[in-house]
Amino acid sequence: MARLRDLYVKEVSPALMKKFEYKSPMQIPRFDKIVVNIGAGDAKENAKVIDNIIADLSIITGQKAVPTYAKKSVANFKLRAGQKIGAKVTLRGDRMFEFMDRLFNLALPRVRDFKGINPNGFDGRGNYSLGLKEQLIFPEIEYDKVEKIRGMDIVFVTTAQTDEEARELLTLMGAPFAK
Repeated sequence: MARLRDLYVKEVSPALMKKFEYKSPMQIPRFDKIVVNIGAGDAKENAKVIDNIIADLSIITGQKAVPTYAKKSVANFKLRAGQKIGAKVTLRGDRMFEFMDRLFNLALPRVRDFKGINPNGFDGRGNYSLGLKEQLIFPEIEYDKVEKIRGMDIVFVTTAQTDEEARELLTLMGAPFAK
């Protein structure tokens, strides 16, 4: 499943080098990691929610998820510092490229009325964030076993210096941006 890694090495890197006129191959933007995060506000009442989220994330990404904890206490949300409130997975290397391939080619086309991902999700430093409304778009998740439909945040962390470089990198990798 190193199809996207090969695409990056053989086609994307030379195209970026030519377009942005880099002097050294080390200047070419590349992917550092992908972070997939699911937050659960209802986890404070029911501790099993986190276990279900970790299981779903592990199935989707192929890597075990870790729970995330609240950093501060917030009285309005009945939240205490140190309480489990979600789960996340950090993907690097081959797993990162495999997940990216499945996201762009299998999962996103299954979204109802899909017109492309938002081209405005860049942070100004070359990283891209994408939010999904449900985990059911991934073919690995069985509809009958899902207790609650949850959204997730996916962050593509790159070594690009500008949003333009990162947008070009993601476009060449097959990201379906909306026109």
